[in-house]
Amino acid sequence: MLVPDERPRRWKLDDIVVTDPPIIRRAIGAAAIGNITEWYDFGVYAYFEPTIKKVFFSGLGDTAGTIATAGLFAVAFLVRPIGGMVFGPLADRIGRNRVLATTMILMALGTFAIGCIPSHASIGIWAPILLLVARLVQGFSTGGEYGNAMTFIAEYAPDRRRGFLGSWLEFGTFTGYLLGAIMVTVADAVFSDDQLLSWGWRLPFFVALPLGIVGVYLRARLADTPAYQQLEQEQEDKEKQQKSEGEAKKLAHLWPFALVCVGLVLAWNVTNYMLTAYMPTYVTDTVHQHGAGVSSGTSQVVQIVVMVVALLTIPLLGLLSDRIGRKPIAFVGAAMLVVLAFPMILLVRASSAVGVFAGLLIMGLALICFSSTMPSTLPSLFPTDVRGAGLSISFNVSVSLFAGTTSFVMSTLVGATGDLNWPAYYLIAAGLIGAVSLYFLAEPNGRKMWGSAPAAASEEEAKEYVSAQGG
Repeated sequence: MLVPDERPRRWKLDDIVVTDPPIIRRAIGAAAIGNITEWYDFGVYAYFEPTIKKVFFSGLGDTAGTIATAGLFAVAFLVRPIGGMVFGPLADRIGRNRVLATTMILMALGTFAIGCIPSHASIGIWAPILLLVARLVQGFSTGGEYGNAMTFIAEYAPDRRRGFLGSWLEFGTFTGYLLGAIMVTVADAVFSDDQLLSWGWRLPFFVALPLGIVGVYLRARLADTPAYQQLEQEQEDKEKQQKSEGEAKKLAHLWPFALVCVGLVLAWNVTNYMLTAYMPTYVTDTVHQHGAGVSSGTSQVVQIVVMVVALLTIPLLGLLSDRIGRKPIAFVGAAMLVVLAFPMILLVRASSAVGVFAGLLIMGLALICFSSTMPSTLPSLFPTDVRGAGLSISFNVSVSLFAGTTSFVMSTLVGATGDLNWPAYYLIAAGLIGAVSLYFLAEPNGRKMWGSAPAAASEEEAKEYVSAQGG
């Protein structure tokens, strides 16, 4: 069991951080808007994969085009660790808020740029090359976005409400994906095939720019987190070089915590990308090639309904995690992946909307067991002075190597073997790794953040904390 290595300390009332609820709400909104923008893009790209294949890979065959399109989705994840290595330590040096504003701008510009790229028919090989560049910009910015957004909310949240408040970050994730799915569904319904291929597909990507502007505005109105301000005050006399060297050494000693983080992120995000990135193509394209499946319109509606159910359930599970703990809920998700992976995939392969809905709903419920608990769990694995670097690097290495490539790996394996059960094999492996990682995790519920003072929602709660330790 991995427990934060801290010396016991008796806290006085003046030491405890009390953050006003209105400021906490603004902090959550500012962090979540970045996730909305990030996952809006992923939703648009995932649902538009058949269209993007025709626009950018018109010279390739059907299978090769599908793999190439999925490959461009996955390639952004190759640079996410680089983004994490740049923006994570930077957030520990200049503050979470400044870094989040920078990543927000880069993400919005990268998404907007995709909508501006001419088709393969217009500029040939330069079309997929420019798409690759835009995806790399998105991946680089995302590498600094999500880990620091988790840190941002976790450091603002009171200790007793961190599960509930952290879950709103994933509420933003599903909101963004839902908006992307709705935009693509509306575009498919409103535009003819010729209109969609010539210019209609671009419009949803343009929406990312105003979303990004709103996100930067919301983040600019907030001061940095109380935990970071405390750290900054304590270290204001230290040299930057000394801090950099100390950070690297400290991260090296935290490798067991980083491994647990990598395992939890793997289980969470393999499920995430299986549902949101690969299943739209699997249901409407892959399964269809084997004589089953449902129509594209039906699949889109089913996916939207599943996203709505997840959206509404995540905060409830986050609230429950503040009462019973993060680990029991996450263990349920891992168990569902191991036990129900084959049933959910068999249902998704059905030729009825009800079967597809049931399979995707089971997968979605397994996913939100992680989505509702991980934003408040993962930041607790690292101390304040290296939290941005430790979390961003561990998170993005895991996503890059194992999770973000899910759609590409599944498309390749299913195409090469003809075995439609590969998603089930993958989910089972992810569930087992998640369960092992949870075994080594110390329950973070109710604990203060490592390296920070306790955080309370009110003066009364702060007094209760002092009284409970006998002060």
